[in-house]
Amino acid sequence: MISEWAQRVSATVDPEGSLRAPEEAVWHTYVSLAMYNAVTGIEGRYTPYRWREAAPRGASAEAAAATAAYQVLLTGFPKAGPLLRSAWTDSLARVPDGPGEQAGVAFGRRAAQHLMALRADDGRGASVPFSPSSTPGGWRPAPPRYGPFATAWIGRLRPFLMDEPGRFRPGPPPEPASVRYARDFAEVKAYGAKNGSRRSAWQTETALFVARVDIQRALGDHAARHGFDLTETARLYAAANTVMMDAMIAAWDAKLHYATWRPITAIREADRDGNPATRADPAWEPLLATPEHPDYLSGHAATAGALMRTLETLLGTSRVDLDIHSVGTGTTRHYEHSAEYLRDVVDARVWSGIHTRSADIVGSATGKRVAEWALRRHFLKTRASAPMPGTGSKSKHMKSAPRIGQPSRSSQPLP
Repeated sequence: MISEWAQRVSATVDPEGSLRAPEEAVWHTYVSLAMYNAVTGIEGRYTPYRWREAAPRGASAEAAAATAAYQVLLTGFPKAGPLLRSAWTDSLARVPDGPGEQAGVAFGRRAAQHLMALRADDGRGASVPFSPSSTPGGWRPAPPRYGPFATAWIGRLRPFLMDEPGRFRPGPPPEPASVRYARDFAEVKAYGAKNGSRRSAWQTETALFVARVDIQRALGDHAARHGFDLTETARLYAAANTVMMDAMIAAWDAKLHYATWRPITAIREADRDGNPATRADPAWEPLLATPEHPDYLSGHAATAGALMRTLETLLGTSRVDLDIHSVGTGTTRHYEHSAEYLRDVVDARVWSGIHTRSADIVGSATGKRVAEWALRRHFLKTRASAPMPGTGSKSKHMKSAPRIGQPSRSSQPLP
């Protein structure tokens, strides 16, 4: 139930695949938190997210989870109402009729209303003033779109777990005249170029693979293969999505604060950076189109670091056992350990030509710091001991339901 509604978020929020990742990520967080509160308010075992309500005895946790997700999405996307209602009806058809279902529906609706009330006026979509720079090292609109700073509001969005966006703001990026800057510059120029790059075929495929991965599907697949029950799955999605969202907020805060130029600008205008080790190439182009926001920090690397540290904490091991599917390449890679995925993400953004290695490494480290801080305070076990993942039984309120299918693995092994 949790996995299916998590997958439904993308289809509701961005049916045509035109939204930027941060815009969609906010709704994954809203929905997963509402479902988590709905489930833990009935089943217990983990501390709810900023809520103290408890459901009536016998309420169906499955009906509550489906209703919470349905209500959150309906609030944000009323035009999708008919499709959402049909999906919600299908979900309730798997729950035995009676008082338990009715109580679960009512409690799920309360969970959704509470979550959306918590997030009222949180800064989503707000206008955030930002002035481009014309000085060496400063961000300005880059080709091919030459668009203004997109989704700048993420850096001022009220965090879900942190007390303020800049809590984990790292130190500054390398100065343009520094040796480290020259090293970053040389690497992205050589390996991130669209034409004449030193990338191997595998490195190019990795850059394309990482560009757009389906983390929601990977979480559902992991939960299914490892026998997570409803409560464990709700916690997995809520913790992962919320920590990743706060890591994204931290990354965008740094983007707003440091506002460093992207590789394409740095390489084309290298004759202005004051570094004798860099050389300008006015015609240089990256493998992937440059996103419309500053280089430092890498949001992709920050959310990857946050996700992997979250999984390590919840699972108690670095063996994350994830099958991650790429929407961009249509392939799936298996990541046995967290370090393997982080390696690919950090490398991929350099090989894509859109980030410096420093922006990636510091981004990943910042995401880990956010996760470590957040998970010492949220999504904790209650005093009553909870079973380990894979040991829970199917809820007594649930009819027989299909298992989330496993995606096929890529035939090409990791290097």
